[in-house]
Amino acid sequence: MSDVVIVDYGAGNTRSVRAAITHVGKSSEVSADPWTIANAPYVVLPGVGSARSAMAHLDETGASTALRERFTANAPTLGICLGLQLALESSEEDGGVACLGLVPGNVVRLEAERVPRLGWAVVEPWGEAYYFAHSFVAQSPATIATSDGLSVAVQSGSFLGVQFHPEKSGDAGLEFLGQCLSLV
Repeated sequence: MSDVVIVDYGAGNTRSVRAAITHVGKSSEVSADPWTIANAPYVVLPGVGSARSAMAHLDETGASTALRERFTANAPTLGICLGLQLALESSEEDGGVACLGLVPGNVVRLEAERVPRLGWAVVEPWGEAYYFAHSFVAQSPATIATSDGLSVAVQSGSFLGVQFHPEKSGDAGLEFLGQCLSLV
């Protein structure tokens, strides 16, 4: 078994996430198989895509149940961008979608001067700039970091979710990913 399983939900940035994981010295595979997801040393729920189609794919394959079982078992999981959003209770995207419910809160349409929010921004209190590409944002009491007043990182139990894309964030992103994966 690989060090990291990247969840396949029919879309997502699996190729760039996999390349970043390889860059930090870990092996990975992409899978929608519930057993593989439930038993992996570490799981990444990647970003990019739509909440409704991602949740439909997760439900159809049984991956949603496996992700909930991982959370209950306190097994480490990282959500990236849409992966963070899918971990919350619900999303306004696509007219409203029930999500995984691992983390309290919901996802709302971003209200900003420019949507989608694209580009580099500093994450506080971490003090590092990361790359963002999103039109929706988390509202959660589990927020542990912000950027421009927006929730950009949430943590609940063994789940850590970030709105930014570490795989596209240069050295800072690779360092962040390496720290997360140091658990395996």
